[in-house]
Amino acid sequence: MTVEPTIEDAPVVDTTRSPHARLRPVGVAAVRVHDRFWSPRLDRNRDETIPTQYQQCQSTGALTNFRRAGGLVDGEPFHGLYFSDSDVYKWVEAASWSLAGRPDAELDRTLDETIALFAAAQDDDGYLNTYFSVDRVAERWTDLAVRHEMYCIGHLTQAAIAHARTTGKRTLLDVALRACEHVFARFTPDQVPGTCGHPCLEMALVELYRTTRDGRWLRLATWQLDSRGRGVLNGSEYLLDHAPLREQTYVTGHAVRALYLYAAAADVVLETGDEQLRAVVDRLWRDLAQHKTAVTGGVGARWDGEAFGDPYELPDRAYNETCAAIAAIFFAWRLLLLTGDGQYRDAIETALYNGVLPGLALSGTEFFYQNPLADAGRHRRKPWFTCACCPPNVARLLASLPGYLYTTSDDGLWVHLYVGSDADVHLADGTHARVEVRTALPWDGEVEIELTPDEPTEFTLFLPRPGWAGDVTVRLGEDVIEPDTAQGYLTLRRTWRAGDRVRLRFALPTRLIAAHPRVASTHFRVALTRGPLVYCVEQVDHPDVDVADIRLTGTERWTPTFTEALGGVVALTANARAVVPDDGPLYRPYEPGAVPTQPATVTAIPYYAWANREPGPMRVFLPVLPR
Repeated sequence: MTVEPTIEDAPVVDTTRSPHARLRPVGVAAVRVHDRFWSPRLDRNRDETIPTQYQQCQSTGALTNFRRAGGLVDGEPFHGLYFSDSDVYKWVEAASWSLAGRPDAELDRTLDETIALFAAAQDDDGYLNTYFSVDRVAERWTDLAVRHEMYCIGHLTQAAIAHARTTGKRTLLDVALRACEHVFARFTPDQVPGTCGHPCLEMALVELYRTTRDGRWLRLATWQLDSRGRGVLNGSEYLLDHAPLREQTYVTGHAVRALYLYAAAADVVLETGDEQLRAVVDRLWRDLAQHKTAVTGGVGARWDGEAFGDPYELPDRAYNETCAAIAAIFFAWRLLLLTGDGQYRDAIETALYNGVLPGLALSGTEFFYQNPLADAGRHRRKPWFTCACCPPNVARLLASLPGYLYTTSDDGLWVHLYVGSDADVHLADGTHARVEVRTALPWDGEVEIELTPDEPTEFTLFLPRPGWAGDVTVRLGEDVIEPDTAQGYLTLRRTWRAGDRVRLRFALPTRLIAAHPRVASTHFRVALTRGPLVYCVEQVDHPDVDVADIRLTGTERWTPTFTEALGGVVALTANARAVVPDDGPLYRPYEPGAVPTQPATVTAIPYYAWANREPGPMRVFLPVLPR
């Protein structure tokens, strides 16, 4: 039995009727987060980030562009970059998902007013892009490689689906449908090749198909994937046009664009079971995970073009755009829905805590575009950017985060992220159940799951056994049990009754993580991790030693201590070593033997929290002294 989602569910990616999906997400509106770590962040996203970003869209002229295109203002020039429409669309998506978690009449009215601007700016034939609306009409669709027209319609469509699922209104969905109909008529599948230099519309079209069940949108999405390698984008490898997608063998090009494209390919596989595309996304994932992902889950090593590098090209000062970590989550989430394989869950968790969260200041109103693993103290967050893709991307991901916590399948109920929350779910046989997770992660390894089905029901409960976990103890009631493990999940099958509780105790050792020997930047260096968090050292915690001089032996005893600083974190402290200050020449003859060192106390903080205090050098990877 398939239980259809309703407005009370609001899934982010709706695989309810996807024939090749193993998992079906529980929607944003069906989940309530009450978590010591995440609740303040989601509240801040609603109360500070989303309102502030709306004001940025006003002050930068992005909203004025729609008023200008709709004939509501005269004499205004176009403001911002040619894809500034997408900033507003992402804000609308973030605001819409936030309404699922907490109704807000004022925000609802602001959304209605903003959507009215979109409708006024739309042409009679469905075309909508304010850059081309007034003074560049003749240039429409003349530069698919650069001008992002389909990309903007993609974000419009994603916002429209979020708005429809969380409010039940069709106002924005109707705008998006008309825009997509325009694209379908202009680039008709099997007739006119067409695809965008910046993917996004492909993912949106598949979700539009899931929303409307209109097969045109799945056909158009697949056609756009298959338009690659035909020279539509000048054969550019940077734009993923160097070969047909079905023949591509390695991750390349602009990181965000590539991962949006691969996520769309996974979407098509979920709907069609296309074996050729399935092989493509599998091999591209392997290349991404095994060769081109930072320890933080960040991706896109090169500052030149925000692009992927070669295998093992993972420098300290990698670019690691915040949007790219979000795109990696999108790709991994779809592969998780396809397979139920915990490797994708682990990648989502790593990128979420360590690739996305650093992109947002503790204030909720300043952002990183790049997330390097080392810095001299000059890289600081900013309220906005000329290219403002990252801030609203963070906002929409956080607003939709409850939709990534739980799924169901034909054989059970899955928890994917240990986030304090409760959810109303419908099992495969239609039985309603309430699930609640209580935890103090990422600081403490205790997790409790309580189940309340309406009636006793047999199913399998799937609980993550994360890759970071040390020893784990599992209790059902008061009894210690040893559940089976499959693909990174603990599996407990039984007849569940109201009040049944599973308690987990994960050891949270401090781990030293070394990179593959081919990663040149990390030779004889390690990163510190504890639970899902990657740690770093900041100069502000080391008044008596330069962080560049810190050396580890690899045998330190790290003491975790909770502090209210930085919004409340567990810091790690150890007695280590530091190189004795050296004013000698830059280069000198090599001499075997130990480098002179002296004792030093080292304090590490979660990487996501760096650059929230006074500026100073930061390091993730720390050198290890030879033994």
